Amino acid sequence: MWKGLVVFAVTYALVAGRRLRWLPIDRPSGALVGAVLAVALGAVSATDAGAAVDKSTLTLLFAVMGMGAFLSIDGFLERAVPRLVLVARTRRRLLAAIVWGAGGLSAFVTNDAVCVLAAPLVVELIERWRLPRLPFLLALATGANTGSVATLVGNPQNMLCASLGELDFATFLVHVGPVAVLGLAANHAILAWLYRADLVGELASGPEVEGPLFTWRTGLTLAVIVGTVVVYSGGGSLAFTALGGFVLLLLLHRVPAEKVWARVDWSILLFFGGLFIAVDALARSGVVAALFDRVPLFTPSLGHLSYARAAAFFMIGSNVVTNVPFILLVQDEMARMPDPLLAWELLAMASTFAGNLTLLGSVANVIVSEKSQKVGGLGFVEYLRAGVPVAVVTTAIGTAWLVGLRLLR
Repeated sequence: MWKGLVVFAVTYALVAGRRLRWLPIDRPSGALVGAVLAVALGAVSATDAGAAVDKSTLTLLFAVMGMGAFLSIDGFLERAVPRLVLVARTRRRLLAAIVWGAGGLSAFVTNDAVCVLAAPLVVELIERWRLPRLPFLLALATGANTGSVATLVGNPQNMLCASLGELDFATFLVHVGPVAVLGLAANHAILAWLYRADLVGELASGPEVEGPLFTWRTGLTLAVIVGTVVVYSGGGSLAFTALGGFVLLLLLHRVPAEKVWARVDWSILLFFGGLFIAVDALARSGVVAALFDRVPLFTPSLGHLSYARAAAFFMIGSNVVTNVPFILLVQDEMARMPDPLLAWELLAMASTFAGNLTLLGSVANVIVSEKSQKVGGLGFVEYLRAGVPVAVVTTAIGTAWLVGLRLLR
């Protein structure tokens, strides 16, 4: 038991901070240290470590970053920046545009994809218009996470819940779609209040907008992205549909492949690959099984309050081991819940909103943080000021809504 606990403790300590003065490594390196330590201590075998890596999630991240690379190569992001400022005109409206725009797109393009595509754009806005980094980086990360709860293709954890819980796309959209709208409203309000002093004032005029926003290359890329959305919205594999879209763009654009590889953030893939192994070591330690023996997810004597307790547990647990591995850890316990549909919808909702609780709560947060390092990125502690209230409030809203629907059924 102790080996798995040691591996996870060391890993989390290394990835939670930016860099240690005496050990200048970043988060992906910290996750890699944890993976190697897991095998070195015998917490997992080398074979089991390879099997622990969620290859579908890594494939999805790689393919989406690859598709986003073509928008970058074509210069679409650079052309979009001055137009966004021209429409928003004030800092407050710019914040709203980022929160709701990221949230709406994430419901069908996945939160990770939105952050891969939009993070360079937001960084450009911050640099060129000398904006405070925190409210706008947080608007992108939290907005993408919150909006992605609406559909089963909004994020990897929702897709995993769909597969394990045999959830129906249309039913999920009807039940959880309104939660996304309410959650985005709360998300926007919290950020606008917390950073109200930083959001005062108009945006200075930028460079003159010249030429069309969309070229034929941009149109081609967006058409393929929309095509992948249609396919996996209709039940296609999220990971391999995205991979197919990426390969199609490679063939159609005919740009030198090295230009694409240079725009893929390989460190993100390394980060989660290592983290999956460290989490597997924790699962093999027996700690999770012992926890459920002592504190089961559902307690009949609490009635519907037990679902609220379960949602809180899902939110916290998703941050301890990250959301996708957490779902794998609790899947067996879900069968003991009296209403499996409500239980899986709660898990999808809470594990998604949990992504806003801490910086390490979701892949999207890490993407935004890593891609915004040149403007200061996001620190673990400073993120909590907004992340905690956003995650807690939206999870409470989602729990009340879903439990209320069950009472009406």
